[in-house]
Amino acid sequence: MLWNLNDMLPMASKSSYAVPCFNVFGYEDARAVVEAAEQMSRAVILACNKDVIEFYGVETAASIMLPLARKSSVPVCLHLDHCYEEKIVFNALNAGFSSVMFDGSQLSLDENIARSKHVVEVAKLFGASVEGEIGSVPYQEGRDHIKSIYTQPEEAARYVEDSGVDCVAVSIGNVHRLTSVSSEIDHERLDRIAELVKVPLVIHGTSGIKASDILKLKQTSVAKFNIGTCLRQAFGFGLREAMNNELSKFDRIYFMKKVMPLVTKEAIRQFQLLSKPT
Repeated sequence: MLWNLNDMLPMASKSSYAVPCFNVFGYEDARAVVEAAEQMSRAVILACNKDVIEFYGVETAASIMLPLARKSSVPVCLHLDHCYEEKIVFNALNAGFSSVMFDGSQLSLDENIARSKHVVEVAKLFGASVEGEIGSVPYQEGRDHIKSIYTQPEEAARYVEDSGVDCVAVSIGNVHRLTSVSSEIDHERLDRIAELVKVPLVIHGTSGIKASDILKLKQTSVAKFNIGTCLRQAFGFGLREAMNNELSKFDRIYFMKKVMPLVTKEAIRQFQLLSKPT
């Protein structure tokens, strides 16, 4: 069933669990993630990032992901991740994405508010949710132009109030695309943000955050964790090992069937980490 973030995050933000948002890059890993969600009986977010959109185009990406979402026995949100251009956002909404992220984190606060507000107005016509970002979460590699700017609580409150976004990504020491668990999370800053901001909070760069920090963060109004690198590692390392072990094999589907369970296993591990404490 296809949901948007407003169907998932408000309850999570008031509880001790969070919803995982997995960056997926094609049919096989998306299907593996949905299978994990169904095994766990949990809602999930499938996110398409800039690389996916540039490779497939929004229409093709939607045509791959939407059937998986609609046929699933659990709620699935199809989310456009980190988009800097309104034209692409609007194309994604037309293609059927149920949620979009307009990333104005590199803009001035006033311009970020104005452009995010316009995206919100359009998204409402489609019944879609909108995520924004205030502060700037840096990348370990691949996005050298992205600054590292910690979120200022007062700016976050103004941004959310004036733009009308449904949730907001914050920068508190988290880093995109870390291949080791090395982020230093500023919990005091997060607490001050949570006091002032009344919409669900989002953490990007989950793969680089210690499990102990994630367990603390999910107890707050953080309701969505974006997860990419650890899933890509499960897929890529698994594929390399499988192909090296069977050098005479070359069929794509043969190897995809070997790798997909590894992706499902990693997704289940993330679900368990973000579930309610038992």
